[in-house]
Order: sequence, then structure tokens, then C-alpha cells
Amino acid sequence: MTPARQLHPQGAYDALLVVSFGGPEREEDVIPFLENVLRGKNVPRERMIEVAGHYYHFGGKSPINEQNRALIAALESELTCKGPSLPIYWGNRNWHPMLADTVRRMRVDGIRRALAFATSAFGSYSGCRQYREDIERARLEIGPGTPEIAKLRTFHDHPGFIQAMADHVRTALDQIPSNRRASAPTSRRTASPSRWPKPARMYRNSRSRAGWCPRPWAVREFSSTRAGADRRRRPG
Repeated sequence: MTPARQLHPQGAYDALLVVSFGGPEREEDVIPFLENVLRGKNVPRERMIEVAGHYYHFGGKSPINEQNRALIAALESELTCKGPSLPIYWGNRNWHPMLADTVRRMRVDGIRRALAFATSAFGSYSGCRQYREDIERARLEIGPGTPEIAKLRTFHDHPGFIQAMADHVRTALDQIPSNRRASAPTSRRTASPSRWPKPARMYRNSRSRAGWCPRPWAVREFSSTRAGADRRRRPG
């Protein structure tokens, strides 16, 4: 797979591949989907069943696939209006449409080089490198004639992404009386800023662009432990 820093010149690509996590569409999909997600990981089955309950609470359907369909429709409109004219393919890591099936269809369609856009914004193993590994695994599975696929950089610091986050912050703030906004409690789910600097930086940038400076004691962080439980802590 071609690294993003070694992309070919503009016009050298003949397709865009949207790569996402995937999610169940109905209750019957939930357990097979989670088995795909957890394959090779040391997670007790009872924990998987517990997570499945969260999906069942919403009828077994994750919103991620509908969100990706909306994204692809918006991309198609943008490329039609402004170019370049590229077909858009969609493949998921953990549920249909599966990435390997999509890459196989790309080969049949004669695609030679494709840009891959991963819907995960941040750089981490699960948010970036694992996408790269899954793309390469799919290419190896398909074999000769598989298109070359170059993954685009993560977009955690893209101005458009920061602006979208800031817009959401403003929308939330508008629902709080102006005299209470500075002291309104807020929370963010993240690990230590020293371990996960990109989410922390995105949080600061979007908060700043929204014009909101909460008092330090009003900020609460939710940090995931290895056991999968959340604990609330005040920053030191």
C-alpha cells in the first residue's frame, strides 16, 4: 500500500475507496459483527454478549452505515460538480460491505490505483494503522491484479472537521442560559493527552473556535480502562 506521503500526482487515481468500521443493520447481525470485531482478541464471550445488549437496545442497528451512505452521496455530488470524476467504492473492516469483497469488485471493474479515505479521524493503532493493515490484507487475499491503494492522511486537524465540531459546540451552548455557560459542566471521552494528543488538540481547537472557555473545574474526562469500564476523574 502506498503511504500518504508518497501519493502519485493528481489525475493518477481512478477511484476513491471509503473504508469504515462497519456495523450491524439488524438484530441477527449483531453477534456475527462483534465476532468479527473481536477476532483474535482476548475478550470474554460474556463481555461480548454485554456489548451486544447495547445494540439490541436500538433494534440491532448501528447508525454508522446510514452515515456512510450519506457521506458517499455527498461525495458523489461534490465530485460531479467540482471533479475529479471518480467512482466511489465502500468497504468495511467488520461488516458488509466487507473490504475484501469491495477490493475484489474494484479489480473486476479495472481499477488500477485508488485513494482510500478512512472514516476514523485520529491516528492510533485502531484508528489508522489497523485500517492500513486491513487494506493490505484485502489486497493480498485478492492477489494478482489488485489495485494499488493509497490511504489518505487522518483528518483530526483539518479546518473543516474542526469547524464542524465547533458548530456542534455552539449549538449545544445555545441551549444553555448565557449566564451559566462558563460554569456548565462538560465531559469528553479520551485517554491521557500525553498518550492521545490528537483528540486532546482537536477538543481544544474546536472549543476555542466556538468561543467557549469553560472554567477548568467544570471539565470532566471519561477514560476507558482495559476492562472496558469508564471512570470519571477530575483533571489535576
